[in-house]
Amino acid sequence: MACAVVGDATPAGLVVVLVSTPGEPLKLEAVENPCISGAALQIRWSEVEPAEGKPDWSKLDQLFAKADAQHKWVQLLIFPGFFSPAWALKDVKTDTFVVPYGPGAGSSLPFPMPWNKLYLKRWSGFLKLLSQRYGKDPAFRVMAAAGPTSVSVEMMLPHQGGELKQWQADGYTPAKYKEAWQDVLQEAAKDFPGQWISLSDGTALNINDQGKIDKGEGLRTRNEIVENALSLLGSRFVFQNSDLSAGPVRPDSSRFLKSYIGRAVTGLQMRTSAERESAAMGAAGDPPLALRKSIDVGMAPDSSGRHIDYLEIYWPDVLADDLQPVLLYGASRFGSAPPVRRHVEPKKPPKF
Repeated sequence: MACAVVGDATPAGLVVVLVSTPGEPLKLEAVENPCISGAALQIRWSEVEPAEGKPDWSKLDQLFAKADAQHKWVQLLIFPGFFSPAWALKDVKTDTFVVPYGPGAGSSLPFPMPWNKLYLKRWSGFLKLLSQRYGKDPAFRVMAAAGPTSVSVEMMLPHQGGELKQWQADGYTPAKYKEAWQDVLQEAAKDFPGQWISLSDGTALNINDQGKIDKGEGLRTRNEIVENALSLLGSRFVFQNSDLSAGPVRPDSSRFLKSYIGRAVTGLQMRTSAERESAAMGAAGDPPLALRKSIDVGMAPDSSGRHIDYLEIYWPDVLADDLQPVLLYGASRFGSAPPVRRHVEPKKPPKF
């Protein structure tokens, strides 16, 4: 029995997160789940375009074919930064940082300066190829903005231990970082006129424009970038946070995102899989309870009784037999108090 959200083209409902591992097939059977409305693909730029101008579209072709056949919508989350192809870093200034989480966590890899014009030009060239290939596919609803990113599409740069000193030596300033984000948001808006553009919440570095350590600078810079994205994209802006759980690892980080309910399309992605890491998700040894508790945190309404538009759940939880009743419960939460957004016309963003 179908339980997925249907209706207008606004990204909505439960979304399965598919994770591409080089050399392994995608878990596309998860897209068939009747409670799932969409699919979000995490894939490395280096896997899609290992050679300049010669992309390998095989996994994306498979995803879009499945989504079209199942009448599901698609979000693309393509990771540059640490996962840029080697050719994209040629003649680009890099520094070596530790991968903080996700694939390759703990390893040291070369990382391009996020404001480097040549690096961003090569990234925008890839986006044009991507748009030409899939821009008119009716399933393609959301393109994640990236470029000045590191291990995912989240607005985050390596900043552990002594890495702030590295950034000081590399010449990081908030002005450079904000300008880089303005450039990639403008490029995404131009290359994907038929899609929503998502920005994944995070923070910037606590370094000010004088190159000094400044404890509050990261959040101030983050706030400016988010507001600039809303001004630039208007009603096509999607704001996402990808750290949702009911677990004890970190406090709920979705509060800032929920302040944008009604102003933008909003979505949350689970921190990890409840089936695989139930303790981190809020109920050690009990994946169904961990997922349900996390759904309740994510779907908690704002002060006006409105909730987020979509909720992303990793594929192991979508395929697990013991979690099917929880998926049905999660999908049912989208049947009440949908967000009511005011229309926001895009305008020329400020120059930083």
